[in-house]
Amino acid sequence: MRIISLILLGAGGVGAALTRQIVEQRQFHANTYGLRLNLVALCDSNGAVLASNGLTDEQLTDLLAYKADGGKFAHHALGGKQNNPAAIVDMAGRDGAIVVDCTASDETVPALLTALDRGYAIAMANKKPLTVGYDVYHRIACGGAIINKRDPNPTPPVINLGRSRWETTVGAGLPVIATLTRLVASGDTIARIAGTFSGTLGYVMTGLQEGKAFSEIVREAHNLGYTEPDPRDDLGGIDVARKALILARGMGWKLNMDDIDVRGLYPQTMATLSVGAFMDALPQLDDEFAGQVAAANAEGNVLRYAATVADGHCTVGPVVVSADSPLGRLSGTDNLVEFHTRWYSPNPLVIQGRGAGTDVTAAGVLSDVMELAFTA
Repeated sequence: MRIISLILLGAGGVGAALTRQIVEQRQFHANTYGLRLNLVALCDSNGAVLASNGLTDEQLTDLLAYKADGGKFAHHALGGKQNNPAAIVDMAGRDGAIVVDCTASDETVPALLTALDRGYAIAMANKKPLTVGYDVYHRIACGGAIINKRDPNPTPPVINLGRSRWETTVGAGLPVIATLTRLVASGDTIARIAGTFSGTLGYVMTGLQEGKAFSEIVREAHNLGYTEPDPRDDLGGIDVARKALILARGMGWKLNMDDIDVRGLYPQTMATLSVGAFMDALPQLDDEFAGQVAAANAEGNVLRYAATVADGHCTVGPVVVSADSPLGRLSGTDNLVEFHTRWYSPNPLVIQGRGAGTDVTAAGVLSDVMELAFTA
């Protein structure tokens, strides 16, 4: 039996789902691949549980139940206070280890770089480390290599075949990064990538197309738990912008977040309101969105919230597209990505499906881990 040590940063929705899936697939991995994924460290935001020989499935199940009840690992009998992920990697790491980042914080960057420096592999659901400074992206994408400072315009490889995987950062369970990597590796020329990368915003756009008022849809999505507690975290488009930046950098473009043109679905005058006041003010936007939808419909088009990566630029915001296009036919909370390339023209390569959710994202991370177990 081959044993792979895992250090898991983040025990929230995706981290907990990943842990459950590892336990559930234990026998399958053993029978099919002769492999055991051994969790030697499980961390939340202020604590960690470490076990040099790996946590048992019973212990993992207990820890997940403890977290679900609001507990913190710093206070668990098996755990202790720890808020330095890099120190966890130092303490728990060993040859062949894989560090898995299921947090939503850029504070894990030192831990990820430490892991690569030690020769470990990393798998990420967390997109923030890939969207901070370009030098950090380069080190992650190139397996820890440092940019040659003597070259003012380095051209790093944009294909990662080494010790890092981040498939779920853009499309959750959809194979967006893998597709981009294959297109780049083949030498295909990518002219344009366009897509919807938010199930929440897809839900909003579908509701507008059905004739619902913008304020009604947002309240509905909020009540259903589709949005963050503050809906502006979704409506502002920053999460979509991060995904667009990851795609652009994967094409070799040396862009940063402030290079992206982001247009949210609410005016800046509403940015400082309390959540309650923001929700109460939403009807002020109903007529504006109804007018945009009507104008689009009159031309045989529909309104979508999309990211476009083309001509060295990234734009994120509401766009008008043909109702007969792949983006125009999209409905509900599905995500969709179009790759317009030399070989995929005039019809683009289209990837569509469920692009959000803790279980599907965790399954994507688990696939990355399994790939690393056999290739890194």
